[in-house]
Amino acid sequence: MDYNKIAIENLRNSPQPPAGKIRLSGPCEHDNIVNGDGLRAVVWTQGCPNHCPGCQNPETWDFDAGVLVDIDDVCKKLATFPGQAGLTFCGGEPMVQPKACKQIADFVRKELGWNVWSFSGFTYEQIEAAGGDAWEFLKSLDALIDGPFIRSQLDFGLKYRGSRNQRLLHLEYGTGKILSVE
Repeated sequence: MDYNKIAIENLRNSPQPPAGKIRLSGPCEHDNIVNGDGLRAVVWTQGCPNHCPGCQNPETWDFDAGVLVDIDDVCKKLATFPGQAGLTFCGGEPMVQPKACKQIADFVRKELGWNVWSFSGFTYEQIEAAGGDAWEFLKSLDALIDGPFIRSQLDFGLKYRGSRNQRLLHLEYGTGKILSVE
């Protein structure tokens, strides 16, 4: 079984919300201090094809669960959160709703001056190989925490990640180029 090939197909072929909508697993958070540097807002996406054993959010896997909301409503809500340094996309899997996530990322960067991070169970290399909307979303990020959670590599000492295979990648906005790896 070629995991990379399956992952790339999952990125390309996961169900998409209608234009102008995003499927969320819960309400947007603010004042979060565990999902990136500084005080952060968090958007919790719904739907994930990876189903990592030991995932901390298995309730976010179902593509038909959660709530379908207008992207404009998410942006309006985020604009009411004062004092945030940035936005982090968590899930579920943000990379399977790349158009919606990119619209929100572009809004918070331009209108609120925030940096943008995302978690993904896919690797940077898989996202790059899949190309398309997922790659365009990645290019709108300042940081990506990539790779599936692997229970046998659990490490409570890691910053912002759960298993040793996962990387914190600092990215060049607009190109997606990796600037540094933690």
